[in-house]
Amino acid sequence: MATLEQNLQEMLQDAVEDLGCELWGIECQRMGRFMTVRLFIDKDGGVTVDDCADVSRQVSAILDVEDPIADKYNLEVSSPGLDRPLFTLPQFERYIGQDIAVHLRIPVMERRKWQGKLERIEKDMITLIVDDQEQILVFGNIQKANVVAKF
Repeated sequence: MATLEQNLQEMLQDAVEDLGCELWGIECQRMGRFMTVRLFIDKDGGVTVDDCADVSRQVSAILDVEDPIADKYNLEVSSPGLDRPLFTLPQFERYIGQDIAVHLRIPVMERRKWQGKLERIEKDMITLIVDDQEQILVFGNIQKANVVAKF
């Protein structure tokens, strides 16, 4: 069964691309009776406030017609930022060689949080270098991941 995020991704992907942006990912977060639906968009040259406003208007219209969310919700549209979340294996592949932070659903070696250099991806496994040691993690066990911004 597909998650709400997956359903929204499929529903909104083409509309966002028609506006010249990439739908980087979607997060849905419930707070009591309300939900926040957060869309991350990206494009070459960076995302502007106007891009976010255009996508927000288009997505709002689609959600009003399709009505896929039963509860009241707030829609947020933004760029992924420097510490961008990673949602898909192809997104992870773009950041091989960089530091990422990962939160797991099920602990590995009694740890849910890992941070290290993304070394490689093989099938559905990602390899991080953590304290000069390889740590292999299953993609399906990743609850949340993001690039670690360096300043």
